[in-house]
Amino acid sequence: MRLTALVESPDHVCCRYRLAAFRAAWERAGHSLALHSWPRHWWSWARLPNSDATIVQRKLPARWQLLLLRRACRWLLFDFDDALFCRDSYAAKGTHSPRRRRRFAALCRAADGIIAGNTFLAAEAKKYSPRGTVSVVPTCVDPSRYPLASHPRTGAAIQLVWVGSSSTLQGLEAISPILEHLGQRWPGLSLKLLCDRFLHLQYLAILPVDWTEGQEAAVIAGADIGISWMPDDDWSRGKCGLKVLQYMAAGLPVVANPVGVHREMVRHGENGFLAETADEWGEAIGRLARDPALRRRMGTAGRQRVEAEYGVTVAAQRWLEILGRLEQERAAA
Repeated sequence: MRLTALVESPDHVCCRYRLAAFRAAWERAGHSLALHSWPRHWWSWARLPNSDATIVQRKLPARWQLLLLRRACRWLLFDFDDALFCRDSYAAKGTHSPRRRRRFAALCRAADGIIAGNTFLAAEAKKYSPRGTVSVVPTCVDPSRYPLASHPRTGAAIQLVWVGSSSTLQGLEAISPILEHLGQRWPGLSLKLLCDRFLHLQYLAILPVDWTEGQEAAVIAGADIGISWMPDDDWSRGKCGLKVLQYMAAGLPVVANPVGVHREMVRHGENGFLAETADEWGEAIGRLARDPALRRRMGTAGRQRVEAEYGVTVAAQRWLEILGRLEQERAAA
């Protein structure tokens, strides 16, 4: 099957983790994948590449664009890993967006198959999918790319790590009082930020590291505890937990708040801790700081879970099953 994916850009994080990572497995199964940036000009829409299936990733086309997409392929697939039907958590107008919801509904109705990054997103898509062809394929990582953390440090000298973009850094800014509490409670504690923008705190030492794809895995594995926090809203419930998966792949225990996929990925007491209040965060970090053996045990549990449920081979196989169903439908017709 000839697959064409219309993406933000071929090097965008969602394309890399949700499509490009599966190319080799798909080619072995007899499929081809061509990645194209989303058309920027109206005349580009008249020259959409012909394919058996076109994958629209994380975009909500206008009505006329959707009509052209349907004409350019036998099957139209929609892959998304964000709550595109609403605005982000920090939008000045709030998260509710009737326009986004209308476009999301129209694309779901038109698509022959919908691939959602988590169960919350899938439930939203099913509201508008008359065919009911909604599948969940979590955002996945290749654990073999991540060295395992050695956890040499103990006590207050341990190192937290957070990886993300300048937009998601707003989440850390929102919990700066909790981070300052950790710095006061555990003098010597530091937070490694792997990002393109950085925080400045009074009591918690910040170790800024400019993000690059090549060093990302090693930088994460060089820390002791991965942290994540999201506001409790629909935009966050649509998040697919990439940073948490990266921590787990590197053998780090995770401390996160119990929102969205955090509840699914972080098994409290097994591969990390779920914490809400400053005291709960302090207790979780303290337990892990004092006990490197606990960090190793939880990190191993996280790595094993990634390999079993969130690895690239697992996701590639789920996609192959989706493509196989489409080919069976064509044969039956």
